[in-house]
Amino acid sequence: MALKVRPLEDRVVIEQIEAEEKTSGGIVLPDTAKEKPQRGRVLAVGPGKMLDSGERSPIGLTEGDEVLFGKYSGTDIKVDGHEIKILRESDILAKIVK
Repeated sequence: MALKVRPLEDRVVIEQIEAEEKTSGGIVLPDTAKEKPQRGRVLAVGPGKMLDSGERSPIGLTEGDEVLFGKYSGTDIKVDGHEIKILRESDILAKIVK
């Protein structure tokens, strides 16, 4: 997907990865029972927060990383029909290592 959004400062653009439709026991979940996904793929990363010294603080993520974030963190927006989430780097809880 060619993204037309460039995040500023220490913000990160995330594409949410949909929650599983089945439980580990094989039960199919209806749409109303699914939880809001808390996992996503990084689409774009800002240049980093400006420090008092005039330098930028590097962001520890790159495009393509899978991350976990808080349930209600960030801002949901729609760009060209795709739903994305914009978060601060500090809102990201963990990077998933495969």
